[in-house]
Amino acid sequence: MLEGFVPFPEEFARRYREKGYWEDRTIADVFGEVCEQYAERIAVCNANSQVSYRELDARAGNLALNLLDEGLAPGDIVVLQLGNVLEFVYTYFALHKIGVRPILALPTHRYRELKQFVELSGAVASFTADRAKDCEFTDVVNRIQADYHTLRLKFILGEAPAGFLSLSEIIARPARRDPAEIQAIQEQIDPEQPALFLLSGGTTGIPKLIPRSHNDYVCNSRLAASCTGITGDSVLLDVLPIAHNLPLACPGLQGFMLKGAKVVLHTSTRAAQVFGLVQQYGVTHIHVVPALLIMWMNDEDVTNYDLTSVRVIQSGGQRLQPETRLLTERILENCTVQENFGMAEGMLLFVRLDDPPDVRLETVGRPICEDDEMMLLGEDDQLVSFGEVGELCCRGPYTLRGYFNAQEHNARAFTPEGFYRSGDLMRQHASGNYMVEGRKKDLINRGGEKISAEEIENLILAHASVQNVACVAMPDAVLGEKMCAYVILQEGAALDLDALKEFLLSHEIAKFKLPERLEIVEEFPLTPFGKVSKKDLVAMVSETIKLEEAK
Repeated sequence: MLEGFVPFPEEFARRYREKGYWEDRTIADVFGEVCEQYAERIAVCNANSQVSYRELDARAGNLALNLLDEGLAPGDIVVLQLGNVLEFVYTYFALHKIGVRPILALPTHRYRELKQFVELSGAVASFTADRAKDCEFTDVVNRIQADYHTLRLKFILGEAPAGFLSLSEIIARPARRDPAEIQAIQEQIDPEQPALFLLSGGTTGIPKLIPRSHNDYVCNSRLAASCTGITGDSVLLDVLPIAHNLPLACPGLQGFMLKGAKVVLHTSTRAAQVFGLVQQYGVTHIHVVPALLIMWMNDEDVTNYDLTSVRVIQSGGQRLQPETRLLTERILENCTVQENFGMAEGMLLFVRLDDPPDVRLETVGRPICEDDEMMLLGEDDQLVSFGEVGELCCRGPYTLRGYFNAQEHNARAFTPEGFYRSGDLMRQHASGNYMVEGRKKDLINRGGEKISAEEIENLILAHASVQNVACVAMPDAVLGEKMCAYVILQEGAALDLDALKEFLLSHEIAKFKLPERLEIVEEFPLTPFGKVSKKDLVAMVSETIKLEEAK
């Protein structure tokens, strides 16, 4: 048992096995079989290269043996910080083959986050690129190693400076070890134990480590793949950072591979590049966050490429406004925009592709597994009535039972019965699907009146001049908080606060819900997870108000 890991209770583990959710096989075993079954098909590719399932498994196996040679051992924890490149895929599956547990860090993480991951986990190695535009990762990793001596090995893409190992060279180097060593290691791995660590999407502090076991993460991808219309001929374009749960496993890389489909990796979200790859590979599925989809659908290049192959655009991370969905489906006539709600901690809700149009527009879906357990709790920790808003609390065969090495936080984050307190506010739709009403902290408390930021955002986005919007709380000496609307305008458009209020009042909403400040911006600050950073927006408007009051 890995110290700091919270396992599933025995009675639940037994139930999940009996119902077939848990296979008691390792990730390496499952995907090794997949690579054998679909050997000659293309598994992963980028703008210039294609790799078959057979080649992928061979390269991952060769790398796994070489990593053992370099000093990694089963049970080790490492920080894997590579973007949407083929080397990520080789390394991810190689680590699973030898029982090494990766922490999936984002390319945007820097010293503060990376050192925290090493401190929390005792990681023995890091895998990074050499640099980003604003960061020399060799310097960052050296500084972390100076403070945390558990970090013994430093792998880097490309040419390696002193003290580093070139991952590119190690991938290409023929292995000297006997491949039978991999099978011997696999036989010793407990599928109930952590296979990898994802990162929490919290808006404050350093992300917490989310342990995902072999059993629950394979289950996660199989169930997600069953809800998204994947066949062996499907092609996924992954441009969201692959260290995220959605592009990796919901269904993501893993889910598409389970079906013998193809995954295209790309490191940029620029519209012209994305559209070019869709045309080049006949992409059928794409994962997006709403801000990205809005940007693409408003780009002039959207009509300059053949995008008729796209069948499903899967949107997650934030609630997608109905107007954006309708616009996308008008532009991409063969496409369905599929809303989903998910979390790295586990629970996934998907709108089904055959749900009625109004249900697809209004909801984020329902659980993907009949043994996912959900309840909506009010502030008194009691179940709310049907149709009322409550905090989503959940448990199931792929939802964690505790963050790693976070006993004190776990006492607050879980109910005594093991339900994870998500912090997300929801209510149930008449269809049985669920609707997101924001987060517990994503409310503006105006003199005791609680205003859902998302409700007002949905309305504002329908304004012809508005491309995107984020509503946040701003400080007020009398009422405590008022609403500020940050707006990105359509090209050439104009909007002032009075016109915005008039537009909102035409929807016959209560006046206390009206924004009392309008800020026009060209772009929103984003969190490392690609979501709009409302925390940063609140800080911006608070500072602006302070400066105005000081004049």
